[in-house]
Amino acid sequence: MTGYPTRIDFATAAEIIRSVAGNRMLKAERMPVSRASGRILAEGIVSPIALPPFDNSRMDGFAFAHASLAQDDATTLRLAGEQFAGPLQDLDVGIGECIRITTGAPLPAGTDTVAMKEACVEVDGQVRVPAGLSRGNDVRRAGEDVVAGAHVLSEGQCLTPARVSLAAALGIASLAVTQRPTVAVFTTGDELVEPGLPLAPGQIYNSNRELLMGLLRAEGLEPTAWPTLPDDPERMTTMLTDAAAAFDVVITCGGVSAGEKDHLPGLLAAQGRIQFWKVRMKPGMPVLFGEMDRALFLGLPGNPVSVLATFLTLGRELLDGLQRRREPRPQWKAVLAAPWRKTHERLEFLRGSLASGTDGRLQVVPNGADASHQLRAAADSNALIVLPEGLQDYRVGDVVDVIGC
Repeated sequence: MTGYPTRIDFATAAEIIRSVAGNRMLKAERMPVSRASGRILAEGIVSPIALPPFDNSRMDGFAFAHASLAQDDATTLRLAGEQFAGPLQDLDVGIGECIRITTGAPLPAGTDTVAMKEACVEVDGQVRVPAGLSRGNDVRRAGEDVVAGAHVLSEGQCLTPARVSLAAALGIASLAVTQRPTVAVFTTGDELVEPGLPLAPGQIYNSNRELLMGLLRAEGLEPTAWPTLPDDPERMTTMLTDAAAAFDVVITCGGVSAGEKDHLPGLLAAQGRIQFWKVRMKPGMPVLFGEMDRALFLGLPGNPVSVLATFLTLGRELLDGLQRRREPRPQWKAVLAAPWRKTHERLEFLRGSLASGTDGRLQVVPNGADASHQLRAAADSNALIVLPEGLQDYRVGDVVDVIGC
């Protein structure tokens, strides 16, 4: 009896991570809108003003009262002034008059309609306006985008540049966002050598560190790369306990299987708490999750493709839970552009190339190099194809779920 779940299904693993991370959600902090892109909103936003805040022109042209227009023919109006984008001029436009106006400029008193410049003819202070214009033509009404008091952004949303721009347009100078988790990154194994150094027989270059650091930076984080963990339990314990006392998250890769040098499961059991070990997924089955001191601990397998798949799925769940993200990550439906035979029972995240077909539908081509050590296949792919548990022959045209890499 291990005392913790093992060989569990992927959905259960994801739920455990969400639950544990939810109990350790990070605090909120206020951030200027200029620095808020990519952060997770910690409280909803209610619009303090209407957007637009005033009626304004959609076009460069001429503004006037619709009542000035002839019913079925062009109308000539007297040009009585001009209103550019900026402060509202002290104008009161009467019947039979118009003013020159630019895009975004407020409508002066007495005007309710705009004719675009290219449709009008101006000669000696007179402007000929075409027939057939409806009241309010080319006018943006106050509040047509957002009414004052409307709920516009929700707690748990990721602040995309467009959402930050919306907040700025409403005059909001700072936003409450969840703090970013601090993350310590470890690779493991005496066989690892840093790129640029010579390789001895039996050694390999440390590619997983750059993979993990890049994935974390793509999440907007500033991870800290620690020295490679040696295959020595005492030194490994010292380094990991130091990191666990100082960081919100510790992520390792390698050392989580059942080999003689795979010390991490025993170390975590002794120094902290294991929440689960091993998930019925391919690649990435030996993934380890638990707690150590103040840190949540995610132990990823050592094969590079396993690192990629487990981080993009379970690693993102962990980061999202800590940061209170409530909206799901983008996921698409696509049709298979080539057949695939799934010969094992585990849920699989298969590398593939996602693109739009000539018919406008998303299509994904599985990469035939599906072993977990084949990093070239990951480099050549831009998506993970989600194949549910169970043996199955997939045909061309079958619809599958796809996660972007």
